[in-house]
Amino acid sequence: MTAEQDRPLRTLFEAALEAVSAESRIVSHLPPPVPGRTLVVGAGKAAAAMARAVEQQWRGDIAGLVGVPYGHGVACDSITVIEAAHPVPDDAGQAAAARIMAMAATLSEGDQLLALMSGGGSALLALPAPAVTLAHKQALSRALLRSGATISEINTVRKHLSAIKGGRLARAAHPARIVTLAISDIPGDDPALIASGPTLPDRTTVTDALETLSRYNLTLPPEIAAWLADPAAESPKPGDPGFEGDRVTIIARAREALDGAAAAARLAGYHVDCLGDAIEGEASTVGAAHAALALIPASDPGRLPLVLLSGGETTVTVTGNSGSGGRNTEYLLALGLALDGHPGISAIACDTDGIDGNSEAAGAILRPDSLARARALGLDPARMLRDHDSASLFGALGDLVKTGPTLTNVNDFRAILIGAGSKSAVNL
Repeated sequence: MTAEQDRPLRTLFEAALEAVSAESRIVSHLPPPVPGRTLVVGAGKAAAAMARAVEQQWRGDIAGLVGVPYGHGVACDSITVIEAAHPVPDDAGQAAAARIMAMAATLSEGDQLLALMSGGGSALLALPAPAVTLAHKQALSRALLRSGATISEINTVRKHLSAIKGGRLARAAHPARIVTLAISDIPGDDPALIASGPTLPDRTTVTDALETLSRYNLTLPPEIAAWLADPAAESPKPGDPGFEGDRVTIIARAREALDGAAAAARLAGYHVDCLGDAIEGEASTVGAAHAALALIPASDPGRLPLVLLSGGETTVTVTGNSGSGGRNTEYLLALGLALDGHPGISAIACDTDGIDGNSEAAGAILRPDSLARARALGLDPARMLRDHDSASLFGALGDLVKTGPTLTNVNDFRAILIGAGSKSAVNL
């Protein structure tokens, strides 16, 4: 399989990204102006692109501030863009969160807070709760990211260690009208978990946070343990009158990305099966399971050519030292080992934000001969899977997909092509 033959896989990924771009999704969801001021705030990998789209469409005065990861900024005219660290927060993220809270506190009745939230916002809104320091949050973030905890579990903990997340930003902006527009990176699309829900009531509790920490055997410093024992650590809940009249809309999600890819595939003559848009679990386990599903139709010419699509967010539980990679390249390596070089099956797995784990790639492409080529280079695919060094393997093959920041984020995109050489398939 040549690079040119990879084009169908890349085209599907590009169609998925286009379907969930901020520019294509935000226009129809903008709120009307209010008698007073409209302040725009936000955080996440798509926040600057969302802010720019708002500026391009808004009629009247507007101002605000959004936080994005380093390298994700875009030029805005009246909305300040601050870059900060992700996924482990830094001083810049803490300063941005403090400025957003101070700006929100100036709003009055008749004003409006337009909150633009997307995946990655939790790390970028780094305003620790009283008695919790940034260093505490950094250490706990690293431990949670290595533990195998799901994004929902991680954000549950974050909400209860924050002075801005879990509805606290909305509390600061009250009684202004609050409109939240979100791009979802959360399996299941719970808006209260996107960027840890700074403008939304929180259904999770301190008890839930403590259970997550216990589940993954994470030891807490005395300061965090003391804070979580304080009633003040509990977040605002549904039914709180401070949220009355607020509006939240998810403007893009994994399902739309998969729908965009599916439309492109069908137009080119492929059958399409969607395995789900909210798949979670260990990346290597999901990869092996998807290989078994791919092998079933591979022997049925009547169903070929076929695309298996899926989204969601898998996890990687790191034990010991790890190499270079992320959940998407780990998924692909496990998929390849289970397929064992089966001809006629290729795949792509990428994070829609353009960054997979600790690598510089969005993900990679798996070809039928990938593992054979790796072994010819002296690489041991099974060992590299155990060492979480999947990006090194695909990098050595020249099969990493490098997009740079995509300025959107609906988590993982995966496509498995089966029988792409069928005569009924049109080149994507």
